[in-house]
Amino acid sequence: MGVAASTSTITTPESSTTPEAKISGIFIYPIKSCRGISLSHSPLTPSGLRWDRQWVVVNSKGRACTQRVEPKLALVEIELPPEAFLEHWEPTTDSFMVLKAPGMEPLKVCLNKQYEVADDITVWEWTGSAWDEGAEASQWFSDYLGNPTKLVRFNTATEVRKVDPDYVEEQHQTFFSDGYPFLLVSQESLDALNKLLEEPIPMNRFRPNILVEGCEPYSEDLWRDIKISRFSFKGVKLCARCKVPTINQETAIGGSEPTETMMKFRSGQVIRPNDKNKNKVYFGQNIVWNWRDSSAKGDGKVLKLGDPVYVNKKVSSSAEAAA
Repeated sequence: MGVAASTSTITTPESSTTPEAKISGIFIYPIKSCRGISLSHSPLTPSGLRWDRQWVVVNSKGRACTQRVEPKLALVEIELPPEAFLEHWEPTTDSFMVLKAPGMEPLKVCLNKQYEVADDITVWEWTGSAWDEGAEASQWFSDYLGNPTKLVRFNTATEVRKVDPDYVEEQHQTFFSDGYPFLLVSQESLDALNKLLEEPIPMNRFRPNILVEGCEPYSEDLWRDIKISRFSFKGVKLCARCKVPTINQETAIGGSEPTETMMKFRSGQVIRPNDKNKNKVYFGQNIVWNWRDSSAKGDGKVLKLGDPVYVNKKVSSSAEAAA
């Protein structure tokens, strides 16, 4: 495990009144490892963009199923009601999430109902209870994946999943993400990577929540104190990538790229030579929202396409960033 950067390495840009970038994409992934939804705006919550990774498919042992083992999850499309992205909207018993997948009839999942509790649900380091979405959803995913599975929703009534305290203060939390509530990536980073690939890849391989544009490639590695619109965020950890970016999100077929190419210029060996995680590749920055900050008070806690991104503090190099 890496360690957080020392504050002595942090530099302040000459001016934070000029935006470093702007938001060019907003994405949520309501069910972990299933297809994302591209949005024009999204309400902010302490656990991430609203609806992001609130659900996860689990196997018969209660462990999370992801594209690492079940790449077909990439083909599960998700629809939410348009009004679900209004800041204060609350679902009724007539509000549904609709799932579609090849060879399957659509599945409607009610967004407001009484749940049975499923215990011993595990996502990485976290184990707790979750709300079971019931027999129909369980059968749907079991038929689709060919293994006994069920769909569960994060139990917000009794559970809190804190982010890694080695990197972030205790106040920050997440649902069923790999570990952090927001992932920020720049378009320029993908453009730079695609110049090195024989076959360019789309951004959906990297599954960001916040896509920005207008900055230098990989400059997001360095961002420490960030302001997006009026909201304060903190860059807390470079995102080490697993095998999911090697899976074509349109076909669910895996390959060796982009990881093979990224090992040559985005590995720990190259950008963090003094760190022990030399065989990991990094793309994007995990960030948290300072939701207790004064800037978070009042209504209008919504991110929108075009919102300016200001960087108030940076580290001097990728080697100085936490990872």
